[in-house]
Amino acid sequence: MNIPQITDSHCHLDFPDFEGELDAVIERAQAAGVTRMVSICTKMKNLTQVQKIAEEHAPVFFAAATHPMSAADEPMVTVDELVALAAHPKFVGIGETGLDYHYTADSKAVQQESLLVHIEAARQTGLPLIIHSRDADEDMARMLTDAHKAGAFDCIMHCFSSGADLARTAIDLEFYLSMSGIAAFPRSQEVRDIFAAAPVDRILVETDAPYLAPPPFRGKRNEPAYTAHTAKVGAEVFGLSYEDFAAQTQANFDRVFQKAAQYEGLA
Repeated sequence: MNIPQITDSHCHLDFPDFEGELDAVIERAQAAGVTRMVSICTKMKNLTQVQKIAEEHAPVFFAAATHPMSAADEPMVTVDELVALAAHPKFVGIGETGLDYHYTADSKAVQQESLLVHIEAARQTGLPLIIHSRDADEDMARMLTDAHKAGAFDCIMHCFSSGADLARTAIDLEFYLSMSGIAAFPRSQEVRDIFAAAPVDRILVETDAPYLAPPPFRGKRNEPAYTAHTAKVGAEVFGLSYEDFAAQTQANFDRVFQKAAQYEGLA
């Protein structure tokens, strides 16, 4: 029996939660049909470790940025630094960047400055921007719209759990909404309804591992294999078979993460 292939478009394999277990974690992912993972570097000082994981594990790609919650505490990354990373064959995205006013509203100004740096890097590299947005819907919609008018770029709204207005803005800009374990939580009907209103060719799936494990693992450490549980809920949301939804999300991933889709191995 062939298991449908899917991609975990956003996880954090360098986090200490996976220390000493990466080989087993990646093996379990592949057994579940999760044949690719994008591991996200959230602080530039951790880049070497994240890059090494991608180089040592064939299914793993990586992206990098300064996370908005760290923007005030970390050195401001430059466009040139991010553009230089694009020379690496497994570096496939700029992120996660964005705005987080939930815990770090006091650093709004530096978060916005950092976001603009990352947007310019996405433009120059042609790699997709990976956005984290929490309690910042209005500013996020305004900044993305204004920036896109100034020069187009591709974008993924990672772990989307914001409001319907921001979802519509993203879809109008031809961006992608990524479905995490949140969409599988029993009380997340509003989130599922927002996804259901979006075109299925703009949907990705992810774990955000080690966070946000979907049922039946909620409250435990998340890992890429569990993408399959979120994707099964996604299939129900869109009224598709699991096989068809998996194939659609693969096509979507390949379209926005073209560099990963075209990857043929380290030189």
